Amino acid sequence: MERSARGAAADRGAEIGETIPVPGAYDTPLAADRLARKDAIEAVCVLGPVVSGDTDHDDVIVRTAARALTDVSLDRDTPVSLGVLGPGMSMAEARERIGKGAEAVDSALDQLEALA
Repeated sequence: MERSARGAAADRGAEIGETIPVPGAYDTPLAADRLARKDAIEAVCVLGPVVSGDTDHDDVIVRTAARALTDVSLDRDTPVSLGVLGPGMSMAEARERIGKGAEAVDSALDQLEALA
């Protein structure tokens, strides 16, 4: 996903100012908030798959992260795109959607342009 995201950014002439790797999707809101606080960061793109297991844990994680990322976007007045894949997705489905990183970057950049 990161490779397709970087390609989309390059295609649109956007600079990726910083990348923060996190342990999992649940941890993305704090990292997104840290980035959105920086003056040099105009938009944040969050990427990663959440694959399903034996419980509904993946659903809880994705919904919680999505809500918190929306809060970051509104609180910081900064576009935050949701490139978190899932819930209910197998590892094979996650691999098939690896190009969705580009769509998340395009979404963040489109929102940035719309708000300019």
